[in-house]
Amino acid sequence: MAKPKNDILQGTLALLVLKTLASRGPLHGYAITAHIQHVSADLLRVEEGSLYPALHRMEQQRLVRAEWGITEKNRQARFYAITPAGRQALTDEEASWARLTSGVRRVLRYA
Repeated sequence: MAKPKNDILQGTLALLVLKTLASRGPLHGYAITAHIQHVSADLLRVEEGSLYPALHRMEQQRLVRAEWGITEKNRQARFYAITPAGRQALTDEEASWARLTSGVRRVLRYA
């Protein structure tokens, strides 16, 4: 039996992170990955090697801001929060994603 794929399409990681931060408020990296995995019913897994470079890029683009805080396990970690620019990017990306999935759905149905 083939192992199920859990690849996240290129470009969708930022969308998932922004949506998570918009709905849950500031979170550290592990909490972001755990939330995405939980909400997707274990269909999506975000690897640390992908998450932290993406968070760094989004911080440079001013889509998220980061500050040090203490986790629920009393550890120091960087907490990420969505910015107003991030909220606008989320709105734009959700619209783009809806158009993309609509197009793919139509091809699968009518091709």
